[in-house]
Amino acid sequence: MRLLMFGMICLLSVCSLFAADLPKPTGGKIVSSGAALELLFTRSSKIEGGLTEGPAVAPDGSIYFSDIPFGDDRGMILRFDPKTKQTSVFAEDSHKSNGLIFDAQGFLLACEGADQGGRQLARWNVKTGERSTLTDRYMGKRYNAPNDLCLDAKGRVYFTDPRYLGQEPRELRYRAVYCFDTDGSVFEVTHQIVKPNGIAVSPDGKRLYVADHDNGTDQIDPSKPEPQQGDMKIYAFRLGKDGRVTGKRQTLVDFGEEKGCDGMTVDAQGNIYLTVRSAARPGVKVINPKGKEVAFIPTGPPNQKAGAASPGLPSNVEFGIGDESNVLYVTVDKSLYRIRLKVNGYRAQ
Repeated sequence: MRLLMFGMICLLSVCSLFAADLPKPTGGKIVSSGAALELLFTRSSKIEGGLTEGPAVAPDGSIYFSDIPFGDDRGMILRFDPKTKQTSVFAEDSHKSNGLIFDAQGFLLACEGADQGGRQLARWNVKTGERSTLTDRYMGKRYNAPNDLCLDAKGRVYFTDPRYLGQEPRELRYRAVYCFDTDGSVFEVTHQIVKPNGIAVSPDGKRLYVADHDNGTDQIDPSKPEPQQGDMKIYAFRLGKDGRVTGKRQTLVDFGEEKGCDGMTVDAQGNIYLTVRSAARPGVKVINPKGKEVAFIPTGPPNQKAGAASPGLPSNVEFGIGDESNVLYVTVDKSLYRIRLKVNGYRAQ
């Protein structure tokens, strides 16, 4: 069994040094300029590469999140307890889980990626540890690599299916967004996105937000030995009562040549929280439904040289519940942080 070692003195030292390099948050209606990220966990297990991802708040207020490695190791699902501030292993084998979320029944839903992962939308019973498959195919063909997911108020599960890693053959033509409906059926929501990643539904259920994060590298197209970065944008799609897209796609944010958004979430006011993986300005960018920036929470030093070693790149975000409804949890590099805000998060259930 893997052991999680916690060197609290070292962690606090790293946290203090790291925080000293960060600009203050902006957007006084969202976050106090004096608010700071609190380091809760940093990987100490012998896992190669990868990152932490997909924080999800459980009905008891604990935070489950993925620790994703590269290669043969299939990763873990970890659980942070806000009451004890301890992190434990929920699943020794996550099947390369990425995005996580809890449904109204208290089941943990997981997007399992490629690179020897499950390539499916799975469901965990956190009481028994039992894992089952919700869907692993669309029209009889295996998914590319389910990445992130969200729920609407009716219990429909929207999930993205790009591919960033893995040598498994692709079966589907598009890297699309899908919906696992309440009757167990699956329909394609849209494929008007090159590499769909983070995803969220607006509080009124009328808009679907999706991040296009085309990093230009996927190890699956030998015809492009020198892939180049593509679109880094945030799109909004109108949704009908049946959960399907109506009308034209709207671009809310265009990051241009900078790296764009990974995971996202929304607050009760309808603002969207984007984890921006740009070395020039890493952090959580908060925009209103029109795409205007209303706050920014730095997670790493600005104006870094782009590269794999750039510290402080966030991957995903989630609000707590109960007394922590205004606490934002953020996975950054191989760590988990939190910060208290002035607004509450939105939960569909």
